[in-house]
Amino acid sequence: MSAALYRARVFDAPTGPVGEAALRASDDVGLLVRDGIITRRGPWAEVSREPGSRDAVVHDLRDGILLPGFVDTHVHFPQVRAIGGLGRPLLEWLDTCALPEEARMADRAYASAVAQELVHGLASAGTTSALVFGAHFSDAMDVFFETAAGSGLRITAGLVVGDRGLRDDLHTDPATAYAEGLALAQRWHGRGRLRYAVTPRFSLATSDEMLASSAGLLSDVDGAWFTTHINENTREVATVARLFPDARDYLDTYDRHGLITERSVLAHDVQPTDGELARLAASGASVAHCPTSNASLGSGLFPMRRHVEAGVHVALGSDVGGGTGFSLLKEGLQAYFAQQLLGDAGLPLTSADLLHLATTAGARALGLAEVVGHLSEGMAYDAVLLRPPAGSTLETVLRHANDAEDALAKLFVLGTPADVDRVWVAGEDMNDTRLTSTTPKVPLTTLH
Repeated sequence: MSAALYRARVFDAPTGPVGEAALRASDDVGLLVRDGIITRRGPWAEVSREPGSRDAVVHDLRDGILLPGFVDTHVHFPQVRAIGGLGRPLLEWLDTCALPEEARMADRAYASAVAQELVHGLASAGTTSALVFGAHFSDAMDVFFETAAGSGLRITAGLVVGDRGLRDDLHTDPATAYAEGLALAQRWHGRGRLRYAVTPRFSLATSDEMLASSAGLLSDVDGAWFTTHINENTREVATVARLFPDARDYLDTYDRHGLITERSVLAHDVQPTDGELARLAASGASVAHCPTSNASLGSGLFPMRRHVEAGVHVALGSDVGGGTGFSLLKEGLQAYFAQQLLGDAGLPLTSADLLHLATTAGARALGLAEVVGHLSEGMAYDAVLLRPPAGSTLETVLRHANDAEDALAKLFVLGTPADVDRVWVAGEDMNDTRLTSTTPKVPLTTLH
């Protein structure tokens, strides 16, 4: 049985809800990890002297800050190279930036290269678990799952389907969508740290027949997840209302097919109705808040207070490539800004809330709350060490932080992937193992 003993300054936020998250911070913690699981957490002076620690390899991480691995609940595999398409609202951005790139996934070699870029981007930003919006081509998803399996990351993903409103080369039909999705799930769902997610693009691009096909697949793949988009842009919402004249609202286009459950994650929800919020809360579904994308595409300021007060679970997503990068530190900061700009309608957020959103809340949204999200006994050792370069602005302000809450706030304000020094998944150091199954591991230090 392999054992490692980590001595570190540890921050995590295991308790919520958002708006009431409590920071758990300790300057000299001992974490005993056996076979990827934290078996003991306590003061270093105690843990290091216990008989169970005697055979462990000691790692002193006190020159950085150890956080739980980040959990991204909405990121697009095919859009890595589309990051930075500014100046367009959602539907125009899709037509000019995102969908042409999505069409290139028909080339297996192209898809393979982008898959490698995605897993490198996630890991180098400290993200260890992600719900990935896949590609429209089953061959591209096959190569993606192969790459994800080799990375060691915890990845949930699936074939994206649509039968109208997109480019013709991205359309499919309900029977083909079901058959290809089932074949992918049979090959990859439950293999290692992979799971399958049924993924209709959004109701604007899916007929009732396609959504019924998605419901059949969700029912037939035990433990599968469901993810899609909702209420992102006012023009999108109006178009969906026109396409589904008999639906109560946007949520109903999914809900009447049985697609909204505790295993559902819906991205954006910038313009929800009160009725939709009530039904989301009752179902146990989660919303992936994607703040940099909402700002970049001009979609609006996310009404977090309304979601939280209605009892809707909220986590963070990077929404690459509508979003501006893989870093959930940046997403947390933008989430804070959005709530500040809403004034009295916003939900005041602390640095503990931001960490909770990026870790524990994401784990709950993905059904991993008993596995990852905080660094407690019994949890997997999924962790990220932030160690800014000596003399950098972040390193300077951290030395002058007033307390742990202040230090954490500075990490969200100034932290970037360049400050990510080491990343672990189930105790595996991503600097020592492969990040893809098809290429040699590139050390994270070279990715900065």
